[in-house]
Parts: sequence; C-alpha cells; structure tokens
Amino acid sequence: MDPQWDDMKVFLAVAREASLSGAGRILKMDPATVGRRIARFEGALDTPLFVKSPQGYALSAAGDRLLVHAEAAEQAMRAGAEALTGPSDTLSGQIRIGAPDGSANYILPQVCAEISEQNPDLDIQIVALPRVINLSRREADMAVTVSAPSAGQLLVQKICDYQLHLVASRHYLRAKGAIETLEDLKGHKMIGYIPDMIFDKELDYLSDLGIERVALASNSVSVQIKMAAQGTALCVAHDFTLPSHRMLRKILTDKLSLSRSFYLVRHQGDQRSERLNRFAQALAKGIRDEVARLEALT
Repeated sequence: MDPQWDDMKVFLAVAREASLSGAGRILKMDPATVGRRIARFEGALDTPLFVKSPQGYALSAAGDRLLVHAEAAEQAMRAGAEALTGPSDTLSGQIRIGAPDGSANYILPQVCAEISEQNPDLDIQIVALPRVINLSRREADMAVTVSAPSAGQLLVQKICDYQLHLVASRHYLRAKGAIETLEDLKGHKMIGYIPDMIFDKELDYLSDLGIERVALASNSVSVQIKMAAQGTALCVAHDFTLPSHRMLRKILTDKLSLSRSFYLVRHQGDQRSERLNRFAQALAKGIRDEVARLEALT
C-alpha cells in the first residue's frame, strides 16, 4: 500500500503527542477514531508503528523510520501550498514561536506587534514555557533559545548577545546599605531559579558566581524580577528587563557581568519555505534591534 497524506497526518499527530487523545485534539477527531485510523494504517502497511504502554504511544523501530519521511512529506506539502499561492508582499497564515519566558515577556511582544502591523493577515502565537520547546513534536514552528542545540535536524542561527547583572531595588539598598565588593554579598539573600528546574546550563547564573543557596526561587524570570522589585533580596537580571522595572538598580557592574546569547532554531526542512524564511529574518532582526534598544536605556 502507498501511504496517503491523510494517513500520514494522523501518524504524525500520534507520534508527536504520544497519545490518541492528544492527537485527537490536534486533528479535531475523537480519540477512538484516531485509534481506528492508526490500526487501519498499520494493517495496510503490515507493520506496527507504535508500541503501546501505560505512558502512551511510543514509536516502534518501523515508526521511527517512517517519521523522517512523514515529516519530509509534511514540509513538501507546505512548500507546495505556498508555491500555489504565489509571492506576496505580506505574510499570512499562522506562525507559532516558542521562547523562554524572559524573551517572551520582555522582547517578543514588541517585536511581534511590529511584524503583525506590517502583515495584517498573519497570526502570530508566542508559547512561553520554562523549558526547551520540542520542535520535533511541532510545539512551535520555530524557537528562541539560550543555547544552540547540537542534536537533531535543525537550522540554528545566532541572533545576538545580551547582558545580565546583579540587581537590587532602591528600597533594599537603602535598608541594607551599599554593596561595593563581592565580599559584601555574604549575608544577602539571593533570588534565582529553582535548582532542579534549570532546563539549560546557560541559565545557571548563580553557580557561575559561586552562590550555593537560593533563598527565593522560581522557574520564571518574570517572577524572580518581581520578587527583587519587592525589595526582599538580590537577583541576576537581564539588562533588557530593567526599563520595565525602574525601581531596580544594577550593582557591582565593574566586578560582575554576564553575557549570554539568543539563538533562533527551526526545522531543517523549513528552509524551503519562503514564508517561514521571511518571518525568521524579520524576527531575528526585530530581536536584535529590541535588545539593543532596551540595553541602551539601562
């Protein structure tokens, strides 16, 4: 049997969601219908594509081999649809971006608003998650990350560097006194990530500073910075967040400064999509410009 595209779509949804119910939500199908479609597809191919377990549907060896070709077919279908619509001065349709919450809260709203203004028929979705976005499951069309992935068939583009410094609120500094040396940090409470929820080594700022105890912690950058703004402790903050929190002040800037980078990560096969290429170019430029603009204000 030659696989049909409708069968491939069902297969891809189950492979990415690892469950019939999850695939059903994406396909707008009843889970029982999805199960029947998969069973029929496996029967026609005379090959089991999934291994069922209490954790859900895992790809079999044959399913894993088919996945590569199914994704290539999906990308070809998208490219074909774009080719039929012809070139356009503006972008349309839906594009979903995954991003850690620092960039999602402080950078992407401005950048995406400008892209949306220039492309009124384009729907932009921002998925802000305190973890790595899974592009292989199509959680997003592209992702902004703080480290460059080394595995998978992905396009990785460095966008720009950004700076971080230790900050404290004006109220905290008035109450606790000036902090002029690294030794002065002893005895001060620190705000940071929940240690066992740090999903990228580039976010482990406090270890770089030799600080072991985190008195106040969150998996969200926004929550950390808001706690610092309350005047309860010190925090490592992105410079680009500070224009939104005028009560915070950078401290020890001549002794303590961190630099990190943003990367744009995409499916390798999407490089054939002129639409996604144009959006990625606009997104990367917008992020570079916005980081530079906000850092200049601090």
